[in-house]
Amino acid sequence: MRKSLAKLPSPKKLWRIWLGSQSPRRPILRWSTADKIGLLMVCLLVAIFSSYKLLAVPDLKPGDVAQFTEIAPKDATVIDTKALREKKNDLKETFVQVLDKNQSNNLENSVFQKIKKLRTLKNKNFKGSLKEINPTNIERIWLANVSDREWEIWEEEIKNASKKMLSQGIINTLAFDQLNEASSLQLIDLGEKDSPNRSLGTKILSSSFYQKSNLKVDKLETKMLLESLINQDGINTIKIKEGSIISKKGEPISSQEFQILQHFNKVSRSPRPLKWFITFSEAMGSCGLLLMIMRREKPKLKAKHGLLSLTLLLVVQLTKDWLGPIASPMQLILPPTLLLSQGIGTTTSLAWMAAASLIWPSSLNGSSEVRLIIACVAGSFVAFLGRRMRSRAQVLQIALFIPFGALLGQWFIFNQLIKSKNLEFNNLSFDPNSLFNETLIISSILMVTILIIPILENTFGLLTRARLMELADQERPLLRRLSREAPGTFEHTLTILSLAEEGARVIGADVDLIRTGALYHDVGKLHAPNWFIENQKDGINPHEEIKNPYKSADILQAHVDEGLKLARRYRLPSPIADFIPEHQGTLKMGYFLHKAQESDPSASEKRFRYKGPIPHSKETGILMLADGCEAALRALDASSSDNDACKTVRKIIQSRQIDGQLKESSLTRAEVEIILRAFVSVWRRMRHRRLKYPSFNSR
Repeated sequence: MRKSLAKLPSPKKLWRIWLGSQSPRRPILRWSTADKIGLLMVCLLVAIFSSYKLLAVPDLKPGDVAQFTEIAPKDATVIDTKALREKKNDLKETFVQVLDKNQSNNLENSVFQKIKKLRTLKNKNFKGSLKEINPTNIERIWLANVSDREWEIWEEEIKNASKKMLSQGIINTLAFDQLNEASSLQLIDLGEKDSPNRSLGTKILSSSFYQKSNLKVDKLETKMLLESLINQDGINTIKIKEGSIISKKGEPISSQEFQILQHFNKVSRSPRPLKWFITFSEAMGSCGLLLMIMRREKPKLKAKHGLLSLTLLLVVQLTKDWLGPIASPMQLILPPTLLLSQGIGTTTSLAWMAAASLIWPSSLNGSSEVRLIIACVAGSFVAFLGRRMRSRAQVLQIALFIPFGALLGQWFIFNQLIKSKNLEFNNLSFDPNSLFNETLIISSILMVTILIIPILENTFGLLTRARLMELADQERPLLRRLSREAPGTFEHTLTILSLAEEGARVIGADVDLIRTGALYHDVGKLHAPNWFIENQKDGINPHEEIKNPYKSADILQAHVDEGLKLARRYRLPSPIADFIPEHQGTLKMGYFLHKAQESDPSASEKRFRYKGPIPHSKETGILMLADGCEAALRALDASSSDNDACKTVRKIIQSRQIDGQLKESSLTRAEVEIILRAFVSVWRRMRHRRLKYPSFNSR
């Protein structure tokens, strides 16, 4: 008997059921497999560049930030390898050359071969080529008349001269004129410089040795010479006393400090896989959490928006890795935060800033920590104010005032630090006098960011407040055309705008988005304005003339299809274009369905429904309710009470809820009730009438 009794839900379960009914699930835009792979690849790159140094050998290098304060365990004398390396670089071109016997023999044989060839040509009355020597007429006459004894003396003199020159060494970079002069001097015993026998011998030697060398580098002799030159002035050393500080935590490591750390085996020369895995996982988790928060804030978030935020994180990581300890937190954090707050939202920009700060280098000194904290505080102001700025001029004010506010904050904190610890400016890890220059640089970067935001709006489909304000300008071509060609629709649009704007305001929805979306939601009626009752004149209704409910239904659907075409033609952002189909959802065209069923009871209801989709955001859901209530509220007579208006609106809203039109909009029951009362409040203002003043006849 006890088993047959139904178990009553506990109070805790009832509470959860009520919360679920008040907070319906928000539909999330699905991403394609390619989008997910692309996002995963960028996450991996961020994680790799955040952690790869932990797998490098060694794990430190000069310029890195010290993670610990190291103390010298004992006295030591360390060779200054940097100075030694610089001295070696200065002596890099120093070497010792010795004679290459094989090459000397080859060059000497070359001289002998030319003398022999000259003798052969002399015996044949110079029938042959003499291009290399090219004797003059005087030299030819001397060759023709020289006796055998004189030839032998001349030949021997040339051979001796070649041996002398080769024993002194021949280099291949010697200019031809210098070589020619040296050869002539070696043959001075042959007579005057211009004598034919001496000039001919000079040509033989010069042509044989030009651009040739009989020298080679002796590595052993060169090494001995370098050691002698290095030791000549003494080797620079660094003397360390026991207990002295080698490096301070958070300070950049100098080359000398690095050498001392190496001497005491303080530099790890093996990978640290556990710490790498923790850092890698931390970076991957930050990227994943960032995407989750972005999708929580914007359920219809597109993959390219996530790609933009992750790419900015990757760029910041690469810049930090490139600049090292001189990287400025404010210069790297503020511009992306401003961009994301303008284009996506405050929560996203705060989440991005938190991720960028979390994977910042952990080894920070006191001043660096202060600068990072101030950068985060300034970034928070940028995140909160950036989304609320309604014009680019207001955004420019952020670019000017926030950096200078951060400058004052840093200056105040560092002054307090200097007074409390009796420090001097030059003892800090950076120059406080450069803070003002850094502020100017940050302002410049923020201004450049503001300039490129319009480009990124089109590239990544971002929608900033300034862009919404520009689109809501009723002087824009599409809105001017709507007011001119379909004035009734435009008036209907302005009335709906008032209802929807108030409904969005009271529940905290995006007022600027719904205002702009409301202005464009019915632009599709421009394709045939006279088919819609608000534009008809003299009581002429084309639907009554054609008497075809199916065609009339197609015309009503066409105003959605044509509206989407106009949105593409005028390049409306997708969040604005979504208002065109979603404000009708999949509602029934009740009047024409009734007409069709009068003649054919089997007429399909599906044939007389809009194609949708149903509203997927609070803003499009509010606009659907405003669109449905506008005509009914206008139809109420002047004597109607607030209670009558409330009943009318509630009936329309309930019909939308029963039809399932709001199930994807994430509007709660409480919010729907608040919107209902907001609509009635607007109706109360709309029905306000002026007092009738008595008229006086003039005499």
